[in-house]
Amino acid sequence: MNETTTKQQKPEAVQTTGHAWDGDLQEFNNPLPRWWLWTFYGCVIFSVIYWFIYPSWPVGDTWLKGTKTVTYQAANGQEQEMRWNTRSRLLHDLQSSSASERQQQYMEKVAAASFADILNDPEQLAFARSIGRGLFGDNCAACHGRGGQGVVGMYPNLADDDWLWGGAMDNIQTTLVNGRNGFMPTFKETLTEEQLDDVAEYVLTLSGEANPGEAAERGRALFQGKGGGCYMCHGQDGKGLPSLGSANLTDKIWTVANVAAQQTPEQQKAVVKQVIGNGIQRKMPGWQERLSPTDIKLLAVYVHELGGGQ
Repeated sequence: MNETTTKQQKPEAVQTTGHAWDGDLQEFNNPLPRWWLWTFYGCVIFSVIYWFIYPSWPVGDTWLKGTKTVTYQAANGQEQEMRWNTRSRLLHDLQSSSASERQQQYMEKVAAASFADILNDPEQLAFARSIGRGLFGDNCAACHGRGGQGVVGMYPNLADDDWLWGGAMDNIQTTLVNGRNGFMPTFKETLTEEQLDDVAEYVLTLSGEANPGEAAERGRALFQGKGGGCYMCHGQDGKGLPSLGSANLTDKIWTVANVAAQQTPEQQKAVVKQVIGNGIQRKMPGWQERLSPTDIKLLAVYVHELGGGQ
């Protein structure tokens, strides 16, 4: 066998690193595949470019914010450009998806419709309930509770059918736009302890929580006379005035004095007396600066439905 035949039959030996174990165990020095090297180099180049396009490495007290931007529609209806991040990308995707386009169509339809049209259209009403639930959870639930049940003494219950400022959807919309200022003056400086007891006793008789008697009669005189002047807000019959937001005292719905939670008649009178003596100061902010007119309309429908309407 000549030298040429040997070279054709036996390929050249692979180089080794020179290390050997147990005499004949050697470490080959095989070069990396070329396709693997080019892939590695490409990944390095790609990562460097990526660092400058998208948010990446921290630099001092900030970070590389990237050059890529995302355009989306802000709450005021104007287009806004923002550097790329997951939040801006989500806003863009939500607004550009087919579901978002359908939602925008419904929003435009609701904006042009009257409250009566919304109530009479099952699709619009379902849409208003769905969007209104989210708006209520984001903006109202912190005070009124997730179900609108409120907190006695602080925030009115929206889940019943008792409305201080009127329960028609126009009234609710006005409340949402402008807010409300619930105010009742204090009487602890103008009435004696005995007079406060008498007025509290009379107030409890209006709803049947107490029986008429001499104390209640004295309280009635204060309630309907110049001494107390309570009738000017609550009316001669004690049913309140929606234009002033004064409570109806003839039902058993208590928004400030937690009468229902008391165990004895004396405790009931004590909580009513406390309200009369200290007065009430509650304020709900207006939402016209934070919510669009269409959002407020949807929220008004949702709140109206919470209390069964009026």
